[in-house]
Amino acid sequence: MAIKTMAGILLPAFLTIIAGCGGLLPSTRETVKSPWTNFDEAKKSYDSIQLDETTAKDLKRLGFDPYTNPNIMIITYVDIIQKFMFNPSIKMQDLDEGLQKCIRAKTACRAYSVTPGIIYDKRTGNFFMDFFNFKRHVKKTGWRFDALVVMVDNVVVYKQWGGSPAIDSITDTNNPLGPFQGAGDVLINVIKP
Repeated sequence: MAIKTMAGILLPAFLTIIAGCGGLLPSTRETVKSPWTNFDEAKKSYDSIQLDETTAKDLKRLGFDPYTNPNIMIITYVDIIQKFMFNPSIKMQDLDEGLQKCIRAKTACRAYSVTPGIIYDKRTGNFFMDFFNFKRHVKKTGWRFDALVVMVDNVVVYKQWGGSPAIDSITDTNNPLGPFQGAGDVLINVIKP
């Protein structure tokens, strides 16, 4: 009898503590490894690249080297055509002069696509509401830098950059049926022959 009484007191107390404990919720960190620790460092290296002057050796020194730094993709002239001439209405003469040089140079052209960044996803709120899929609150923060550097005969002829210097977004998901919210779709897929 004493054990039941003790369990009747401790269990609600424990559940109350857990329910308010957002520290039990998962969080993720996505890091695209690179020599840069923030957006400004990546942009500063990018800004050092000079068209028709910077060489592949210079790029290596600046951190743009797929052989020593991970997550840098090597792109061919065929990829450049697909990226910039994706629509038949876009003609060669519509492209930047550096891109035209690349396409005409064919195999003498190569490019680096660089996408370093760090993204944090942190879930906050009530543990049980999140765990049972009733309510989920996710805050996303971080940065992402995107750059394309095109070379012909190991000299940069074109460069382009973009990205998000400061990512800060919140996603709130409410499911009134909790864990049963998507059950109808699952049931339909099970019933289908």
